[in-house]
Amino acid sequence: MNRAIKYRLYPDEKQAQWLAFNFGCCRKIYNEALNWRTSAYKADGTVIRYHDTATALPQVKKFYPWLKDSDSASLQQSLLHLDAAFTGFFEGRSGYPAFKSRRNRQSYSTPLTNGNIAVLDDCIRLPKAGKVKAVIHRTAPESWRLCSATVSKERDGAFYASILYEVPEASAAGVEFSRSECLGLDYKSDGLYMDSDGRSAGMPKYYRQAEKRLARAQRRLSRKKGARRGETASGKFKKQKLKTAKISRHTASQRMDFLHKLSHELAGRYRVICVEDLNLKDMSRHHAKGFHLGKSTADNGYAKFLSMLEYKLADKGGTLIRVDKWYASSQICHICGHRNPTTKDLSVRRVVCPECGAEYDRDINAAQNIRDEGWRIYLSST
Repeated sequence: MNRAIKYRLYPDEKQAQWLAFNFGCCRKIYNEALNWRTSAYKADGTVIRYHDTATALPQVKKFYPWLKDSDSASLQQSLLHLDAAFTGFFEGRSGYPAFKSRRNRQSYSTPLTNGNIAVLDDCIRLPKAGKVKAVIHRTAPESWRLCSATVSKERDGAFYASILYEVPEASAAGVEFSRSECLGLDYKSDGLYMDSDGRSAGMPKYYRQAEKRLARAQRRLSRKKGARRGETASGKFKKQKLKTAKISRHTASQRMDFLHKLSHELAGRYRVICVEDLNLKDMSRHHAKGFHLGKSTADNGYAKFLSMLEYKLADKGGTLIRVDKWYASSQICHICGHRNPTTKDLSVRRVVCPECGAEYDRDINAAQNIRDEGWRIYLSST
């Protein structure tokens, strides 16, 4: 099992220039290898694999001598990333690999070799970059084994280093949890979720808060010289582009901070958490189905929240149970089990069960049904 800790970097001018140079080298190798593999297959059906591109790397360095000043291990990693992208394409998990652009987020990965990567008191040692000043907000336990580092530069100009560790898995074998340690979560577009105890997460909707400010910044950007294809970017365009990126980045950071704190709290209080296995991408895109929840779904970040919740529960010996999305959690009365089809209408918020006469909130009822079904799945799997 792998875990990563992400640190904010503050490189000096010389280090920032070298990092930008290495980003370009890795991007160059990636694009050259992608072009070679694509062209060879289109020409006569020849399949170029990772081993072929790695063997040809020394010859490429002779053609581009400036590549010798880069971190050579990161060039190999770029070829591995390309091979992983092709594997994802052939397995149907992603589209055909695209060429990397200098306009987007820049990054490179480098593996640990002879202690060339280390997290120190106030800096991180990186190959060829040396000791880069960093905010060390937490350190890894001694049982974690350092594997690699991924250095990135976001579109707002901030540098980060994600340090990857191999972590021994926590085992929950032989540990019995009580029903009181089980919680059900029902996805809620307005507020992230409603739990089986009747509490809503109260997601602050950070994108909605910044939407007008972001739209205003984007309009200003569209009027600068460089916004149209083929135009040379002016200084004012670059400054406005950075301002726009900072607004988006700040919104994303607010969301991530909220989700991390919330998932940490839940993982500390409960050992079994049950959720619906929803297709959130489908919910956000298919307007024809009547959802019209694209912005709200993306603003919640529910998929990321579940990912955080899953690994944090695993760290504490707990588990995340995913209930099938076709389970009729909103239609079934959690008291008597009667299935009420009138709840298919999403405008019905308060429900009166025609069988037992109980009155309840549809979201709380759904969360309680998800908890009951998840607990049943958990018991059957132990």
